[in-house]
Amino acid sequence: MRSVRKDSGQAFPVYIAVVAGLLFLAFAYFLVGQAAVTRNGAQTAADAAALAAAQDAREQLREGWLKVILDPKQWGGFLAGEAYIHAAACGSAADFASRNGAVVVSPGCEPLSSEDSGFRVTVHTTGGEADAAKASAEAVIEPRCTFDEPDPQPPSEPPSSPPPSDEPEEEVPGPILGLECEGEQWEIDPEDPRLPSATDLFTVRLSE
Repeated sequence: MRSVRKDSGQAFPVYIAVVAGLLFLAFAYFLVGQAAVTRNGAQTAADAAALAAAQDAREQLREGWLKVILDPKQWGGFLAGEAYIHAAACGSAADFASRNGAVVVSPGCEPLSSEDSGFRVTVHTTGGEADAAKASAEAVIEPRCTFDEPDPQPPSEPPSSPPPSDEPEEEVPGPILGLECEGEQWEIDPEDPRLPSATDLFTVRLSE
């Protein structure tokens, strides 16, 4: 009987040590999981902010292009995905960061320095110190259209004896041809000039 009590007394400290170890591991796993959730939240906010900037720029590109649609010589910057106001696009980035519980922090919202057009945005979550995290994301704008201006047609010979007229005939401009988006040819009617949608003109995606 004494032997049983003695063994029980010796096992109790071991039991306490095992339970304490399990509790420590559980707490450690909780902290690791919480940190992962915080990092994921910051990355989600950064992704949303970068995409928002790129999408705002895409809308600007289409609107600006429509303003010069009848002058193909001014299409260059729009075709390349470069003719937009960076500050306005970065304003959208800050707005979407805020919606996801974060703020844009240094180095902030920057145009990509590579050949790609787009933005790199860095954010910091606005929770307490234990919940704060920093993350960055890049979103690129990829043009989907090309323009090959047709060769000018030689002027046709006027008739040998034009009919008399008090007013010269006004030349009606023909359609603008040569714009191709993902294999589809677009014809711009000068009387009713239209462009494909912004998503047809440009692809916006997160950089790998």
